Amino acid sequence: MTTKTKQFEPLLFSTVGVAAMFLILVAVYVISGVVKHRFDFTQEKLYTLSPGTKAILEKLDTPVEVRFYCTQDSKEMPVMLKTYAQRVEDLIGELRKVAGNKIEIKKFDPKPDTDAEDSARLDGLEGQMVSLNDKIYLGLAISQLDAKVAIPFLSPEREKLLEYDIARAISRVTTTSKPVVGVMSSLPVMGEFNPMMMRMGQMQRQEPWVFVSELKRDFEVKQVEMTVEEIPSDIKVLIVAHPKGITDKTQYAIDQFVLKGGKLVAFLDPLSLVDSRNMPGMNPLQAASQSGSTLDKLVKAWGLEFDQNKVVADMSFITRINRGGRAESAPAFLTMTQEGMNSEDVITSQIDSAWIPFSGAFTGTPIEGLKQTVLLKSTKASQLVERFMADFSGDQTVKDFSASGKEFAMAVRLNGKFKTAFPDGKPKDAAADKPEEKKEGEKKDEKPADSSLKESASEGVVILVGDADMLFDQFSVQVQEFFGQRIVIPRNGNLNLVQNIVEQLAGDSNLISVRSRATMNRPFTLVRQMQAQAEERYRSKIKDLEKSLSDTQTRLNELQRNRGDKESGQRFILSPEQQQEIQKFQTKQAEVNRELRKERRNLRRDIDSLENRLKWLNIAGMPLLVAISGISLALLKQKRTAAK
Repeated sequence: MTTKTKQFEPLLFSTVGVAAMFLILVAVYVISGVVKHRFDFTQEKLYTLSPGTKAILEKLDTPVEVRFYCTQDSKEMPVMLKTYAQRVEDLIGELRKVAGNKIEIKKFDPKPDTDAEDSARLDGLEGQMVSLNDKIYLGLAISQLDAKVAIPFLSPEREKLLEYDIARAISRVTTTSKPVVGVMSSLPVMGEFNPMMMRMGQMQRQEPWVFVSELKRDFEVKQVEMTVEEIPSDIKVLIVAHPKGITDKTQYAIDQFVLKGGKLVAFLDPLSLVDSRNMPGMNPLQAASQSGSTLDKLVKAWGLEFDQNKVVADMSFITRINRGGRAESAPAFLTMTQEGMNSEDVITSQIDSAWIPFSGAFTGTPIEGLKQTVLLKSTKASQLVERFMADFSGDQTVKDFSASGKEFAMAVRLNGKFKTAFPDGKPKDAAADKPEEKKEGEKKDEKPADSSLKESASEGVVILVGDADMLFDQFSVQVQEFFGQRIVIPRNGNLNLVQNIVEQLAGDSNLISVRSRATMNRPFTLVRQMQAQAEERYRSKIKDLEKSLSDTQTRLNELQRNRGDKESGQRFILSPEQQQEIQKFQTKQAEVNRELRKERRNLRRDIDSLENRLKWLNIAGMPLLVAISGISLALLKQKRTAAK
């Protein structure tokens, strides 16, 4: 081989190598365009169809048609929506792979004055205006035989709920009839007329709470009055939310409903923030004292206790809230993590966060025949505190906090055969208890036979939750307007929890696993533990400081009483002993303050160090791994070349 040929060898090999790599890339692109396959490297497999969705698809016995409406004009369609439309198309493609010929996908580009636009309108989709003359479409219509469900607009804000929205629509069109869910509450959960608007001459009705609106999409929801004496027989699941002032007759109606096989979900509350805020002009403490609710007769008959005067405070789930423009620690306003969820129950296993403000606790042991499953619980770094103090001052609750070392149940499920809480039958009115006077010779009316049930014939289910405020929109969701559409975005797992409960009792339980992972997040649990430990140290030091202050004040009072000189001119002159005590206290106070500042600096340093390590790991970890791999391969290649 000539020297000239050797000089051209590197250039020749480089050119051939580049050309070969180009051909390989083109081939990979073409093959991936034809044979699509997604790789999901997320820990929760968020971009892989959930087992619940696959179970819904496997149950299909009649083909389902999915009509995808998407504006294709790149000039009209915003880039964000165009990218999201590809995500939607990929997902329905995954559905088609799993369901096979049981799902038929049709794609439409609804241009103005076309058959595709007419089809979109017939399916209940309306174009969203992006300019004075231009409309865009991005929605789905899913149908099976005569049943049809439309998703008018697919918002990127609900991307985490995309799979759930589509799976729920498929489940709805395959269900012949909707189960009936009853809702009973002393709160305006079903919506109400706004009194302010009525005084202004306008009849404006407030929207139902979001949890009710969401349930209406899957169930037939009926309102049940708080004064009802019999639960309608067509109701399968009864939701009782904050039953403040409930009568014995209504509790009897609920009792008989459960014994007949009805499912009960009761959200009780020792301190309802929503209710107390709806008492304008009333003293806050008085409003708080009147905002509790329970089902005393029923809960007691089932072997449990629910103290309306105590709420759960937990330093592991402490929340910082804004009170009067000032940030305050609220250990009774719980920001719960998976540590407080039952990981082995389908209702809570995939919910990792919840806001539970001022929840009560269920104590005691269920009666024989009932099995209890705890769904939500506190950690051992918790205690029961007076509801007035918890609402009045969170900082004071923190100062006085003393962990009980117990876990308190805040949501439980009771399974088994229930016994009546009214063994004597239906409660009577006070007037009915007075014996009627009978005329001479008139026969007394015979006592009617008691037709009330004493025990359930089959196993029933009751779910008890110690808080009702968690249902309120402010504590569960964000409502936004997007292209004129009302978009509901979960803040946490509160809404999911309610839907999971109802769907387990009345609906398609497969939807639970699809929806629950939509609110998955990864809180800095280690940081929170460090903060809780530091606050525990602060509390002990603060208590020591306050005790020292109290002892010193007591000592000063004793010195003042024991002074021999009682002349009025000398009464307010400090003695040497008093001055020495004050100086000693001031010195001790300064020492404790220095220690507190040192603890805060150490805490901040540890947290900053942890955050910096996480940042560098995320930012530099992958490039560093690639660089090390490249260098290792280069060294290995060099070693092999040298060996030749």
